[in-house]
Amino acid sequence: MTDNINKQDIYTRITNQIVAALETGVKPWTQPWNAAHAAGHVSRPLRHNGQPYAGINVLTLWCSAMERHYAAPIWMTFKQAIELGGHVRKGEKGSPVVYANTILRTEEGENGEDEERAIPFLKAYTVFNVEQVEGLPAHYYALAEAEPNPDRRIARAESFFDATGFDIRHGGDSAFYVPSLDYIQMPPFEAFRDAQSYYATLAHESTHATRHESRLDRDFGRKRFGDEGYAREELVAELGAAFLCADLGLRLEDREDHASYLASWLKVLKDDKRAIFTAAAHAQRAVDFLHNAASRIMPRR
Repeated sequence: MTDNINKQDIYTRITNQIVAALETGVKPWTQPWNAAHAAGHVSRPLRHNGQPYAGINVLTLWCSAMERHYAAPIWMTFKQAIELGGHVRKGEKGSPVVYANTILRTEEGENGEDEERAIPFLKAYTVFNVEQVEGLPAHYYALAEAEPNPDRRIARAESFFDATGFDIRHGGDSAFYVPSLDYIQMPPFEAFRDAQSYYATLAHESTHATRHESRLDRDFGRKRFGDEGYAREELVAELGAAFLCADLGLRLEDREDHASYLASWLKVLKDDKRAIFTAAAHAQRAVDFLHNAASRIMPRR
């Protein structure tokens, strides 16, 4: 049982899904996975075996969870549900995910000899949330225990950001990254309404810091505040913060200062159906960089 999702351009389908959420004023990477499930109050979408999804699949499944009010972050194919002893309820609609691969094509080269060329492509398939599936083992439906007090410093998050080795300075009332001097400026911890907000903001600025030429050397041609390059970099930082917060079990909520970006993001996404895929890929690379930097001191969970 699958949706006939390959007949429609998957870039268009997923971009339209994100655009529809943004047009209602909702960023699908800020809230829908903060749910009372044993897999984590905050989590990336997970495969049936607990392996987290990455990149664009994180966004499309968060978006589906938001639209349909799923608390569980676990997804599986129709066949996997059967193999686990369950079954997808009749009439349930699946959600699209994609995987990237390459095909080899033999072509005649400039010297007249045959050459193999790798051509990248995306293939789509359908998954279902465990709340659409009946008869699975009990742990797929288990609820979470109560959260600890959110106003204390969170040891794991503290250790993670310390381990990145970034120059993080505190003071003032604004959070930002200064590329020319390569440092992150943060308001004092006590200035935030809770610990989760502090670390979510730090995750956003840390994603920005990965753009430095000594790291990922990311450049969208940004020249001034509010231009398209600025909007694309801010989108990468937003998604990077969402991915990283999910990895660290932190809640990510809307920041009031980012509401003004919605219009510019919508323009970028409507003008380029692959923009959200590109942003998600850059965000995933940024988060992988941060995890690799931090792994020198602490293991990734």
